[in-house]
This record gives sequence, C-alpha cells and structure tokens, in this order.
Amino acid sequence: MKHAKTATQNACKLCNPLGACLAFRGIENCVPFLHGSQGCATYIRRYLISHYKEPIDIASSNFHEESAVFGGSHNLQVGLKNVTEQYKPDVIGIATTCLTETIGDDVPLILRDYKKAHKNGSPLPIMIHASTPSYQGSHIDGFHAAVRATVKTLAEQGTEELELINLFPNMVSPADLRYLKEILTDFGVPFMLLPDYSQTMDGGPWGEYHRIPPGGTPASAITAAGSARASIEFGSTLEASKSAAGYLQEAFGVPRHQLSLPIGIKESDKFFALLETLTGKARPEKYEDERRRLIDAYADGHKYIFEKKVIIYGEEDLVVGMTAFLQEIGITPVLCASGGKSGLLKERIKELIPEMDELEIKIREGVDFVDIEDEAKVLQPDFLIGNSKGYTMSRKNNIPLIRIGFPIHDRFGGQRAHHIGYRGTQELFDRIVNTVIEQRQNASSIGYTYM
Repeated sequence: MKHAKTATQNACKLCNPLGACLAFRGIENCVPFLHGSQGCATYIRRYLISHYKEPIDIASSNFHEESAVFGGSHNLQVGLKNVTEQYKPDVIGIATTCLTETIGDDVPLILRDYKKAHKNGSPLPIMIHASTPSYQGSHIDGFHAAVRATVKTLAEQGTEELELINLFPNMVSPADLRYLKEILTDFGVPFMLLPDYSQTMDGGPWGEYHRIPPGGTPASAITAAGSARASIEFGSTLEASKSAAGYLQEAFGVPRHQLSLPIGIKESDKFFALLETLTGKARPEKYEDERRRLIDAYADGHKYIFEKKVIIYGEEDLVVGMTAFLQEIGITPVLCASGGKSGLLKERIKELIPEMDELEIKIREGVDFVDIEDEAKVLQPDFLIGNSKGYTMSRKNNIPLIRIGFPIHDRFGGQRAHHIGYRGTQELFDRIVNTVIEQRQNASSIGYTYM
C-alpha cells in the first residue's frame, strides 16, 4: 500500500531570501541585509559562495530568543547603523526571513522610524525592502521581489522619454549577463540591466580587499528606468503584478515586453527581432554568424540526439525555455518538473509546444526530488538536465546529469556557463551531444575512439 506523502524531501527549490540577496548583489555598492537569524545568512552565503566561487557578505539583524518574542525593531536598527558605518554602502537591500514574517515585524514602519531618528546625521544609504518569507515561494520569487522592490523604490519619471531600454534578465549566469550587455552595446542603444552581478559575483582577483565588490547597476541608472522607451523582461511564468517591468508599465506607462528565456533558435530570434523593432536597427552580422553556426551544429549533431528522452527540472522559467529548445533539437522532454507553484508552467509550455499532449510530456509543479525520482523510474530517460541538487538521483539510478542553472556545487565554472542566446544555446547543444557520445562510449565493450 502506498502511503500518502506528508512532507517535502530534498526540495526542488531554494529559499526565498536567497534569490533576493543575489539580486541585491547586482546593484552597485549595495549590501544585502537579512532581517532574521544569523543561520539564514550563513546558509545563503554557503550556497552562493559554492556556486559563484566569490566571497559574499550578507548582513543580518541576528535574531535571538528575545527578538522572536518582542520583535526585531531594535536589532534591525542597530544592524543598519553598523552596516552603514562599516561598509559605507550607497544601498542596503533588506530581505525578510520566515521568523520576522511570522511574528509580523512591520519593516516599512521600522525603516521610517530609523530614518526619522537619523535625519540630522550623515546622509543615509538608500534602503530597499523586499518581503521574502521562505514558507512562501522559492528563490526565484525572492529574486523577482527584490528587483521589483528596487525599481519601486528608485525609479522616477522624467520630463521626457529617453532612448533607454530596460532589460530584466531573470536569474541567469554572470556569463549570460555579459553576453546580454554585449548584444545591447552592439545595437548601439542605451540600456539599464537589472540586476547586473556579472562582476560582483564573477570578478577578478583584488590587489586589496573590498568590503563591497566593484560592479553592479548604479542607483542613478535605475532612477532613469521610469523614463525608458520600453522594458524587456525574461520570464514566461512571471506575472506583471510581481515583476519590475509590470510596475514600470503601471506606474509610468513604460511598455512591458515579456519573452521566454531566449534559449534555442526560435526564442533567441524573438529577442533579436524585438531589439530590431525597438531600435530600428538590423542585428549586427556577428549574431547572424552565431545563428548560422548553431544551425550547422544542429545538423551535425542531430544523429546523436534525435528521439532521446530527458527529464528537465529547475526554476519554472528555465524549464519552459529549455523545453522549447529540447523540442527544437529533436529531444523529447518526458517530464518537465519544478518546485515552483505559479500554476502557469503547463500553460506556458503548451503555448510553445502545442503538440505537448500528443508527445505525452508530463508537467509537474511543486515537486521535490523524491517525486522526480519516482517519475524517472517509470519514464526511463536517457539523461537529466538540471542543477546539482539532482546528483544523488542521477548517481543512484545511473542516469547522466547535464548541469545547468543554479546551484552547481559539484562542478567548476557554473558562474561562467552560458544558457541564453545563440552563443549560450551553442554551448548547451555541444554539452548535450557530448554527454550522449560519452554515454555510448562508456556503455560499449570496445570503447570507440571515433564517433
């Protein structure tokens, strides 16, 4: 008799404030600050450092028993004062944890009291507050909450519309962010990319220690976002009411253009076509070259991967983008799984793959890795695609794992992995084909040296 499941085991997601801390690290001279216990900050630092291989400071209001009973106002105000004096930040990004949300701390009120108490002193840093309880949503929800809170706090509408384009790229890698900046620069259009942790989470060695790493989107650039010509936002399952671009459209009338993550030729084409429309310029020839090389690679690698079966898991938007790409190259995603619970995953995948039901693609939301492993035993995929949290399942069931997204703890270079655009798709395609070839070699009694 199969017992009803009563608890999550090895969740297919991470905590809400983790995503917020990463987003805040994409703002210039910003310190992420967790209003809660020290353990939350330690857990998040461990995950981020393991993936990005960079030092990261996350301040904490350091709750203890008394704070949990009587509230954390005193802790938060003392913490803000200490961070301001020691780090000299321009911005402090405050994310709340389960404990402070549960006891009902009114953070906006505490911040108003703090500013009032220090109004005659030195200028205070900008303070941005995002509500990010871990019992609600996942790390990607915290990421989007922090980006929206940043725009809501800083963006203003100028006297005239600027040529500026806002780009909200979702939780992609530093390498992807650098690629996006390269594309926008090549189009010759001024842009505001938020967040931009391409340097703060993947920088070079320092001659001397920096309390706050250089890089990130300047607060002044975010202020101008309310006067932009348009906003582009990557995220199939991201609703306007929870998005930064949605806020800018509602508050300042900046048009919101929502795209799926541009993974694969079709979705990348949509991104470049939108840039051509907004700028009135043709895409530079080098991207046409990237596209042609990618098409050629599809033809060369087709014989290895056609009709392979795969399970894809991770953040909902990443799963949607990868599913469209896999279908494009002839691989069947037999299961698309996520710990997210937007309720939009199946709908968005069906928009990209109308024949989803005929292909018998299963969609699972709100799952953990026990659920995914149970499905894998029945579906018998050729390989898995997702983050390092699926490694135990991969090893136990002898199914190869292609690592993408976040977190990647058991391989080197996760912060430099490309996922998007023609260049990112090329890298993903090569890795998938090589995984299939390696699997064939390892399964052969001869061990072919030429495939």
